[in-house]
Amino acid sequence: MPTAAGAVKTSTTIAAGALPKVSHGQGGYVFDADGKQYIDGSGGPAVYSIGYGNEEVIAAIRDQLKRVMHGYRYTFTSDPLEELTALVAAKCGGELDAMVFVSGGSEAVESSMKLALQYHTGRGEKSRRRFISRQRSWHGNTLGALSISGFKERREAYEGALLPSCFLSPANTYRPPSGVSAEDVAAHCAAELEDAIREIGPENVAAFVFEPVVGAAGGVVPAPPGYAARIRDICDRHGVLLIADEVMCGSGRCGTFRALEHDGVTPDIMPIAKGLAAGYIPLGAAVYSRKVGDVFRSVCGGPQTGHTFTGHTTACAAGVAVQRIIERERLVEHVSANGPRLVSLLHDTLDGIASVGDIRGRGYFVGIELVADPATKAPFDPSSQAFLRVRRRALQNGLICYPSGGNVDGVAGDTVIISPRYNATDAELSEIADKLGKSVREALSEIGAA
Repeated sequence: MPTAAGAVKTSTTIAAGALPKVSHGQGGYVFDADGKQYIDGSGGPAVYSIGYGNEEVIAAIRDQLKRVMHGYRYTFTSDPLEELTALVAAKCGGELDAMVFVSGGSEAVESSMKLALQYHTGRGEKSRRRFISRQRSWHGNTLGALSISGFKERREAYEGALLPSCFLSPANTYRPPSGVSAEDVAAHCAAELEDAIREIGPENVAAFVFEPVVGAAGGVVPAPPGYAARIRDICDRHGVLLIADEVMCGSGRCGTFRALEHDGVTPDIMPIAKGLAAGYIPLGAAVYSRKVGDVFRSVCGGPQTGHTFTGHTTACAAGVAVQRIIERERLVEHVSANGPRLVSLLHDTLDGIASVGDIRGRGYFVGIELVADPATKAPFDPSSQAFLRVRRRALQNGLICYPSGGNVDGVAGDTVIISPRYNATDAELSEIADKLGKSVREALSEIGAA
């Protein structure tokens, strides 16, 4: 595949150089120490769901700090903890009514894995220790979460120390498994799960873990129609818990509070983070169903996972403030209604670029996949580093986006994620699209593509 003269050979070299130093942010924009303005087209890593500098959230944090910064969970409960629990439970609806608050997405996934193990132990099925997940998935940086992540680049340094896990094919209609049509991806991938459970032995499987909309590892890949319902049925028949990792795609990002709500399916356990407190203070949660909670309560009184900062009082106060703003301003509904406009703007700005293979997503969570050959969907040679070139050009043009590589086979593949704040203005969405189109064209020009 074409590369520019003198093209760099590793991701570290193309990304080398001093990062700009952040100064301040306001609304949908962030500024560096030299005064340069950037529009945040990805909410950082799909985190800053209501933008920067919200005075209501800042006041809630400040007021809580004046009272007490943190009441340790084994000593106290608190108003913010109880309020946020009630808010999240109401937004989840139905069975998902209990949770363990943690400090971020990796902890939320790790806690979800531990909850699944505790559940099976409490039911006298301690043989259920294995997890099944998918290739081209990302579940977090802790060793447990990393063990179930099919993200080659991020796993490589730790291979040999990770938990054994079973990986299935990605459920991706743009890149179906070999010999499978796009229309048959849901059925094929669901059957693959059932085959894996039978091969391992249902009595040995604790949970199946998947992202309803794959984020960083796949470049925003929604579950195919019918897939979630099929795997829900398979897990139920074999006594396997279903864990829907909504750290990146959840908390309203896809136009419903639960991303999986789109598919009409409820998981047993659901890790969330990122948009929950919008980046004002690190916060995540492992949300679990009444079925799971009933076992905890009857056997040992409650969940046995947690950390020093579980249910951190000020973090929960930030989460309450963020969620009340989102609720009052009907921002999740806004994302649902305005998502098609964002996709349309991206189609318009990228129109005529042959190397744009696919534009996909839900709500304000959209992925663009770049390919060397749109007819065959062949990716660029990894040495071209197209996704990193887009990132560099975007920053030069005053745009923050979220490019990622390796989405095809763990090495090759280039995607760009656009995930703006839920309350982005129409003008901001247009600016994001315009600057992305300019940046993609410039990046592809560097490697002789179009």
